[in-house]
Amino acid sequence: QVQLVESGGGLVQPGGSLRLSCAASGSIFSINSMGWYRQSVGKQRELVAAITSRSSTDYAEAVKGRFTVSRDNGKNTIYLQMNSLKPEDTAVYSCNAVLRTSVSDYFRGFWGQGTQVTVSS
Repeated sequence: QVQLVESGGGLVQPGGSLRLSCAASGSIFSINSMGWYRQSVGKQRELVAAITSRSSTDYAEAVKGRFTVSRDNGKNTIYLQMNSLKPEDTAVYSCNAVLRTSVSDYFRGFWGQGTQVTVSS
């Protein structure tokens, strides 16, 4: 069994910063990639940022230059540093991990429960 636990969400004023964390634990053999997705009311879930085991990164155009994703492989944890936040960044942010639970397993996606980020004055 695999658990992804996010933390760091909250309420912040426009222009402010937040740092999200996501820790993966449980039956983990290897992690291919981890990432952050977000979903706001009335919209589909979208990729915000992702990072591979070799630290290659990918960002949504809307957050490039403002958000930074990083990972600590030893702790199976990723972080999302969000700067210059805008009201349109308001959403539930969810962590995703693509991993294998054993040497005989194939890579599968797992999700955290999500954390609310609200950008408002």
